[in-house]
Amino acid sequence: MIDHARRRRSDATTSEGLLWSLHRGKQLCGPKFQREHPVGSYIADFACVTEQLVVEIDGGYHDENAEADLQRQEAIERLGWRIIRFTDQEVEQDAEAVCRALASFLGIPYDFQERSRNGSGFRSVHASPVKRRREG
Repeated sequence: MIDHARRRRSDATTSEGLLWSLHRGKQLCGPKFQREHPVGSYIADFACVTEQLVVEIDGGYHDENAEADLQRQEAIERLGWRIIRFTDQEVEQDAEAVCRALASFLGIPYDFQERSRNGSGFRSVHASPVKRRREG
């Protein structure tokens, strides 16, 4: 299950990538979201564990799988999770409106904070390769 979730992270859709860029690093109102997170025997597009909230981004293929999606949603809800769904078109056309709707769903004020530039994965722009060569 974990390996499958990892593969899905690397194959994210445009809408999932866009929404993740706004969720990662607690940028949206503070709660921490995880991408492609296992919930029971399913993998959620996004999950906020502390709020037990699953965020699903539905592409056109979901129209063909409506019954399976409903069963999946009911199973996840039986585990105590809430689910909010958006279409890929909603995310791609107005990602901020999706973030505002998500904040409203959580009952928290909408606030967007840019990610910290000193966290994991950040390479300081002040570290000059020339300077490192001179020191070494």
